Amino acid sequence: MPLNFIVNDSSHNLVPGTLYIVATPIGNMEDVTIRSLKVLDQVDLIAAEDTRETQKLLKHYHISTPLMACHDHNEVQCAEKIILHLKNGDTIALVSDAGTPTVSDPGYRVVSMAVHENIEVVPIPGPSAVMTALSVSALPSDTFVFQGFLPKKHGKKRKILSQLSLESRTLIFYESPRRIESLLDDLIQSLGDREAMLGRELTKSYEECIRGKLSHIKECLCQKKTVKGECTLLVSGYDPKNQGDDDDELKQKIQKYLEEHSDIPMSQSVKNMVALYGVARKKIYEISLALKNKK
Repeated sequence: MPLNFIVNDSSHNLVPGTLYIVATPIGNMEDVTIRSLKVLDQVDLIAAEDTRETQKLLKHYHISTPLMACHDHNEVQCAEKIILHLKNGDTIALVSDAGTPTVSDPGYRVVSMAVHENIEVVPIPGPSAVMTALSVSALPSDTFVFQGFLPKKHGKKRKILSQLSLESRTLIFYESPRRIESLLDDLIQSLGDREAMLGRELTKSYEECIRGKLSHIKECLCQKKTVKGECTLLVSGYDPKNQGDDDDELKQKIQKYLEEHSDIPMSQSVKNMVALYGVARKKIYEISLALKNKK
């Protein structure tokens, strides 16, 4: 697609020495904004998380602006180079592989350093996986918590999920296709079997949105040979009215289970009951422990 109609419009020239934070498509090339294309075409340099991915977008729209790599492993050094360019009057666009930069992507250090140096930072808004998924989730969207990627270490992950267990707002997570099933298990263990939506390959040809309980989503994924595409998972917030059994009935169920499976270690019993009753691990454990101490 030629950019003559954009480039020839000189009514919005870029300001020298300015850093532009440019959102790019999360899948569908046509989701890019005209303003984003104009900035990418007119800046002196584009700092990209992955130059190969960004090059695909530039090639599609016949943009030949030079690229430099700016990713997790070189962001500090890259930020210093970018600041020097900006101080010399160059204009630079910062982009991620997809979506809005600095949101669970590299770029925070670059923006922070630019602000510290009193350099103008201008947002060029556009696609975002968070907002795209939230808009079709059918979960409350007036207020939400964006958690992004959870830590890989089990202890740190469990601590965060424990803190989120009583959070009433919709929860939003990012996860890779390799670890999404493990994340679903962790969420069921920590939060209970809540309503959720998994967005995968959003805006692409094989876009998929799976809605239902966390256990249902996992079941759907288990039926696939492979899971592809970055995943955005939204989970309903804590609601005492929708926690299933009341405490007395749940206590009776737990007591009966413990009596019938007295030969199983309590840790394994708690894990089994979380899957069986769809209640958060913390609640199952606390009730089980109280029942055990009563004996």
